[in-house]
Amino acid sequence: MADWLRPEEWTALRLSLLVAATATAGSLLPGIAVAYLLARGRFWGKSILDMLVHLPLILPPVVTGYLLLIGLGRRGPIGAFLAEHFGIVLSFRWTGAALASAIMGFPLLVRAIRLSIEAVDRKLEAAAGTLGASPAWVFAAVTLPLILPGIIVGLILAFAKAMGEFGATITFVSNIPGETQTLPSAIYTFTQIPGGEAGALRLTLVSIAVSVAALVVSEALARGVARRLAA
Repeated sequence: MADWLRPEEWTALRLSLLVAATATAGSLLPGIAVAYLLARGRFWGKSILDMLVHLPLILPPVVTGYLLLIGLGRRGPIGAFLAEHFGIVLSFRWTGAALASAIMGFPLLVRAIRLSIEAVDRKLEAAAGTLGASPAWVFAAVTLPLILPGIIVGLILAFAKAMGEFGATITFVSNIPGETQTLPSAIYTFTQIPGGEAGALRLTLVSIAVSVAALVVSEALARGVARRLAA
């Protein structure tokens, strides 16, 4: 693939993989926690939390990116604080692209895990509890293995969403080659320049291949885990 793609196209692909992997890994533990709260929790504000989690799916991605920019940009209240006290700058950096991608893929991750938690037979958890197991041990030894297929599916969906994210990313971190130019941004750039059709087509084919591979791997892993649990 390195011979087929030009150096700048290969850079965009590697950056996209880095951004998507970082976004997905960073979303895993918060995704499990939020999914568990929404599936099992009974507290004031649950509907508000549910709305906030799924809001990125409803809002135009550009709006999400703009909110990140005004909040986490260098002049934003949170961004200025992070830059001044911790030296952390997210806007116009690849780490900001990872954050934007994580936010856009988070609802897909949470939904997949939440559905898996809601499908767990709570009698199995109750049985483990009667044997003296603590709630944390019940979750680790009983609940977590049962929801593993949902976690895998959620991770793959979040990864694929991060790979294809464009609106929120380009609004928050712009389209800087080698720094924030991911596959979708590079495709957009190619469509705006004369003679860029070939490059846009190459990256489009790469994006399709990555997305299809993600879905195939997701299905295979989920089925494999389900068979092991049923055995």
